[in-house]
Amino acid sequence: MRENEVRATDNSAACAKPEQVASWAHLAGFLLIGAGVVALGFLAQHAPSGGGAAPGQLASHSKAIPIYLTAILMDWALLYYCFGGVNHRGGSFWALAGGRWSSWKSVAVDLTIVLPFWVLWEGAAYGVHWLLANTAGPGSAKTVVSLLPQSLLEVLIWIATSITAGVCEEMVFRGYVQRQLHALSGNVVAAVLGQGLVFGLFHSYQGWENVAVISVLGVLYGALAAWRGNLRANMIAHAWGDVWEGWLKFLVIR
Repeated sequence: MRENEVRATDNSAACAKPEQVASWAHLAGFLLIGAGVVALGFLAQHAPSGGGAAPGQLASHSKAIPIYLTAILMDWALLYYCFGGVNHRGGSFWALAGGRWSSWKSVAVDLTIVLPFWVLWEGAAYGVHWLLANTAGPGSAKTVVSLLPQSLLEVLIWIATSITAGVCEEMVFRGYVQRQLHALSGNVVAAVLGQGLVFGLFHSYQGWENVAVISVLGVLYGALAAWRGNLRANMIAHAWGDVWEGWLKFLVIR
């Protein structure tokens, strides 16, 4: 076979539609779960304030720790659901993450990638917030400011919540949803955009403005995963971003 024919064959293999990681029925079940989450988020945003919550706040600060623990439980439950579908088709837990670190060099490479990615992430979040504020006006959604950690115990549980989100949500949305959508569409760009939208909608309890922002950030996470071929840098960046946004930023920037 001539060299140009070999190259054409390689390109065709690279562009081939990837295999699904779970059944389509399993993906449909996931989307039904997502629809339920969106509905609950909508109800939370439009329910009358109560339980000591200040006007414009999603809940009172007294509910912070129970909400953190619920978020941890829900993230692990969602990951368990995704793993069940993958395992049923013979896949492994690490298949969702794209593999483990093989050396300290690979750890260093991922840590090096995280810093500029985080700067891009912060810039994108600020830019989308600014665009929405200048086009749609001030948002009317209830905020989660009252739920941010204040005591040492809350900070520690928040860090655990952030690490859980970094591991579970990356494996769910970039490891499962993105790969399923890639297999369904045969187009990695469509898969990255689609999982970003799904990721944003799962945060509907924060209001549509934040859904838009989080969808854009989900697309950035998806692009990073598609580029790297694994979720290691994603997990670090996601966990660090949540720790920063929910707690550390308020200590550094006063």
